[in-house]
Amino acid sequence: MKKLRWAIDGELWELDASTPRTLEGAARAVPGKALPLGLSRGTKLFRPNQIDFMQRFMAAPFLPSYTHHLGVTIQRVLSIPVSENWSALLLGQFNLRKFLSSLKENGGGDGVRKRDLKSIGKLFLDKSLYALGFSSEVLLTPDDTLLLSSDSYYAHNSSSIPRKKAVFRHKFPHHNLTVDAAWPALFVDKETGTYWDVPFSMAIDLASLPLDSGLSYHLCLHHNHGSPKQFQGDPIAQVPASLFPGISAKCAFSYEKNVDIWRSKAQKLKMVQPYDVFLSNPHVSASGTIGAVLSANFGESSVRLVEDAKDIKQLSYHNPTLKSTLLGDIFASMSFTAQHGNFQRLVSDLTRFHVRMDFPSGSKFLSGATLLVQDLLNSHQPSPEAVKMICPTTSLSLQQQIAGPFSFRVDSGVVIDFKDKGWHIQADQPVFAIEYALQVLWSAKAVAWYSPKHQEFMVELRFLES
Repeated sequence: MKKLRWAIDGELWELDASTPRTLEGAARAVPGKALPLGLSRGTKLFRPNQIDFMQRFMAAPFLPSYTHHLGVTIQRVLSIPVSENWSALLLGQFNLRKFLSSLKENGGGDGVRKRDLKSIGKLFLDKSLYALGFSSEVLLTPDDTLLLSSDSYYAHNSSSIPRKKAVFRHKFPHHNLTVDAAWPALFVDKETGTYWDVPFSMAIDLASLPLDSGLSYHLCLHHNHGSPKQFQGDPIAQVPASLFPGISAKCAFSYEKNVDIWRSKAQKLKMVQPYDVFLSNPHVSASGTIGAVLSANFGESSVRLVEDAKDIKQLSYHNPTLKSTLLGDIFASMSFTAQHGNFQRLVSDLTRFHVRMDFPSGSKFLSGATLLVQDLLNSHQPSPEAVKMICPTTSLSLQQQIAGPFSFRVDSGVVIDFKDKGWHIQADQPVFAIEYALQVLWSAKAVAWYSPKHQEFMVELRFLES
């Protein structure tokens, strides 16, 4: 565990999303679009390392997952010892749904009874049932890590293309530097729920480590090459502007302030360790963040970004000849958290509620407010477009202890249906999860979650999250 260094990322940055669609187990966020709270994650164990940990310390022979295009799959890893500072893992995936379908097709409804063990064994030789992933992590220095991975899928279809990735991380005092390249790179668009493959994507990211309160900043240089392609089976959607070929440089500054409205001073149970130290203090708190972002874009993506923002009054400059765009904006976020219980007792010792409202574009908010005021001054009914522009991106999270280290959690966005005259409020991309707190590790948990929107199920390991 001494090699693991965890960093909690700010809530407004573009965090990866967990997904079982690839062996890597993650998809990047489409730049400029935040993810639902339940899917967001910062720096954590790479997927093969998660499986290896659960095999070693949780007696899990394999981990199941589900996607609508692959069905049920099971995964297991083989650890290849190299040296103390160099580890390698071989991940194998078996498509259980396809195997059972083949068994049924070759033997009818009573396939298992009609076929002998030899003929059933031949089905296991079908290469299309398997996928293999190889990953290698090298600890170059105590502060430098290099990760290389390669995934191969034997099923010949557009949703199972080979993937390669290289990640270099360096830890500065109070800062993290990450250089990440993937070909192809998988992105997810929160607004439409669709996945996109970009043939080649590279990012250089420098971020200050977040503080409880204070100033932080984030610098990012991002390059995409090749035409984005929609993931097979997803509903047809428009390609996000930021995924088109081009180079973008982004600089963001933010100031965050956290306030404790109430915090329990009651003593905890003596000689009883909480199931999760991050969830062991009953409290009511609030936080607010305000910041500014400036981005320079070059290439085809810059033209698309200007077209998307043509109706929004913001700081912008576009040079059609050079295909370059300079955009500036402000953003803000507010959150409220309430927790009851110390998460020490067997039952009824944890109830937690969290709500977050993000205003990702101050220019969009001001443009919508201007339209709304004009409608009211002209005695017109507020237009849905104006109301939509001023509404924040809202996320809710509710967690309740079931028994002992087990708890149930649901995370969901909240949206207004403007197509209906009644403007009904409804849940957006909810995620349901069962969490098992690993008490001996202070703040770690195994999470089994299901997303109805994406039709995905996954079991993963998370550290230092609340």
